[in-house]
Amino acid sequence: MRASEMKKGQTVKVDGKLYAIVDYQHVKLGKGGAVYQTKLKSLADGSIQNIRLRSEEIVEEAYLDKGIYEYLYSAGSEHVLMDTKTYDQISLDDDTFGDGPKYLKPNTRLQVSMYEGKPVIIELPNTVDLKVTDTSPEIKGATATNQNKPATLETGLVVQVPPFIKVGEIIRVDTRSGQYLTRVKE
Repeated sequence: MRASEMKKGQTVKVDGKLYAIVDYQHVKLGKGGAVYQTKLKSLADGSIQNIRLRSEEIVEEAYLDKGIYEYLYSAGSEHVLMDTKTYDQISLDDDTFGDGPKYLKPNTRLQVSMYEGKPVIIELPNTVDLKVTDTSPEIKGATATNQNKPATLETGLVVQVPPFIKVGEIIRVDTRSGQYLTRVKE
């Protein structure tokens, strides 16, 4: 595709490496023609690259196969997911899976994007509901100061929660920021 046909979120291949288009801007230079100033995120290591492309330049679009997978379990640094359609299982290491194990309970569904049979993007659900397994007791009058306290959740994740949260309660956590959102009524 031509650089002028790019869209945010597309996956492209530049110099043999996979990138996701984070942002691009059409810039008219003083001398010469207009260019696209692009901000690309490497799918291999997460680094951001700024690349200029002429509008007529050809960029190779990379097509990703997206599928819904179910998180099964973790054993050490190996994490096993199952394709919900074919029941094929894949194993991911800590580098590929990122923060996933902190937020996921067995049987949680997530989207995995594959390129040439290798997982490149793992999309966690935006929020997860997890049980509080350890936190300090409620302090009377703490609502006036609005001080948060640490709480350990069933997956081992530690988040800051309001003082009224007790052990055994289920809370909703944002997987993008790692922050407490609300208490969940059962």
